[in-house]
Amino acid sequence: MALGWMQAAHAAQLCAADLNGNGDAADAGEMAQCLATTDGGSLCPISKVDCVADSSGAYACSLGLAYACRTPAGGGVPACSPHRCIDTSLTPIETQELVDDPGAPADGPVDAQGNCLGTIEIFGGRALRCRPPGASTTFQDCCKDKGKIVKDGMGGSLSSITTKIAIAKGVFTGMKAAYTAFKAGATASEAASAGANAIIVGIDPTSIAISLAVNYMIELLLEGCDQQDMETGMLRGSHMCHEVGSYCASSILGVCIQKAIGHCCFNTKLGRIIHEQGRPQLAAFNALGWGTPKHPYCRGLSAEEFQALDFSRMDLTEYYADIEARAQSDIQIDMKDKADDYLRTITP
Repeated sequence: MALGWMQAAHAAQLCAADLNGNGDAADAGEMAQCLATTDGGSLCPISKVDCVADSSGAYACSLGLAYACRTPAGGGVPACSPHRCIDTSLTPIETQELVDDPGAPADGPVDAQGNCLGTIEIFGGRALRCRPPGASTTFQDCCKDKGKIVKDGMGGSLSSITTKIAIAKGVFTGMKAAYTAFKAGATASEAASAGANAIIVGIDPTSIAISLAVNYMIELLLEGCDQQDMETGMLRGSHMCHEVGSYCASSILGVCIQKAIGHCCFNTKLGRIIHEQGRPQLAAFNALGWGTPKHPYCRGLSAEEFQALDFSRMDLTEYYADIEARAQSDIQIDMKDKADDYLRTITP
């Protein structure tokens, strides 16, 4: 559902131009499908100008003799463009391989007493990317914040610590169900209902704002955003991601036509804050920092690193503000979660 425009583009004559001088052609209006011309060639519509006829009726391009005048197949005045067309069947669009980072495994090997034998990671993250408007997203902004869809349990209960990224995947499953229903002829509301039913299967409804998630699904039904765009957008909108930077995701003849923004996303906002405030204190992160935009470095903190953090040097204002803003009902739910988790632990 996200690739229709690009699939058509792969068999077309395209042209791209860096009109705003920012080093790429990934912005709206900087890429176009070329026009067929009467001589069997093609004409780029970007910066196209009509040619001028001399006294003998011969046409010349006002941009210079290097640019040929061509008549559109649909007729009209011959025109020229400073930008050349590219046959994508001969020069395909080059797309960077998507980095699919599953993050640290939730459970590792344990001994007979249940003690962890592997490396313990505290507030482990996952490398994700989303794409701003560009050719691959049909110029839709797949990084746009969609609101706080994923609720942050502040790290207070066991269930809230481990499920946030899984919830993002669950909403994508719901979106696929909604899209299937939509393509089968369902109305938007019927598709939303199908998506909502798919979301709540296996997901704690207190961990997600269902209405926002449904609106998000409907908004993305006909946009060019993929699963990782959606996961990143949800977690980013819930303030659980640290933005590392942008890189070129797709290009043609060396001209970038689609950018992507790399992130480290965590299961809680607190995890993101502690990484942002704590990494500068740890020598282990001095060389790598957050990695590169294409390959963000999102590993969790070791127990020793976590113990070495000086929390008095951290600005946790954002975290405290969220605690103060929580409704009494949310606090009661969190307390119930803690009690339930404890009872499950001690009850045979």
